[in-house]
Amino acid sequence: MSTLEFNSRLNQMSSILHSFAYKLTKDIEASRDLYQETAYRAIKNREKFSPGTNLKAWLFTIMKNIFINDYRRRVKANTIIDTTENQYYINSGKNTVRNGAFSNIMMRELNQMVENLDDSTRIPFEMHYDGYKYQEIADTLGLPLGTVKSRIFFARKELKEVINTRYQGNAR
Repeated sequence: MSTLEFNSRLNQMSSILHSFAYKLTKDIEASRDLYQETAYRAIKNREKFSPGTNLKAWLFTIMKNIFINDYRRRVKANTIIDTTENQYYINSGKNTVRNGAFSNIMMRELNQMVENLDDSTRIPFEMHYDGYKYQEIADTLGLPLGTVKSRIFFARKELKEVINTRYQGNAR
C-alpha cells in the first residue's frame, strides 16, 4: 500500500477515530490529543500494517493501547511511595480523628456574643447569617432595605469590637 493510499484511508476514518477517542476519554481536548497521537503512530509505523487486513481494527488497537498506557502512566504518577518506617504516612491517614473541641468552644463564645446583641441588630444579623437576602429580611421585618443593611453592618461592627476587647487582637 502506497503512502498516498494509506493517508487517504486514514483521512476517511478520521471521524470514526475521533468518535472512538471521545468515547475513551470523555473529554474533547483529550480526545483530539489521542487522535493526533494515534495518527502520528499509524503514519510512523505504516510499514507494519499488512495490506489486505482491517485498517480500522489496526487503528483502533493503536488508539486503545495509547489510551491504556497513558492511563497507567497517570495512575503511577499519582501513587504515593512511603519510605518511612512501618509506612507511617500511608497508615496515618486512615486513623486520624478530628478534635473539634477548640472550634466548638469558639462557636459557643461567638453565639453568646451574638445573643448579647440588641434585638434590633441581632435579628437581621441572624437572618442574614441564615442565608436570607437583604430584601427578604426587609420584607419579613417590615423595615426599609437601607435600615436592614445598616443594622447588619452595626451588628458586625459591635461583634468586632467585642472580639477585639475580649482577645486584645486585631479584629478587622
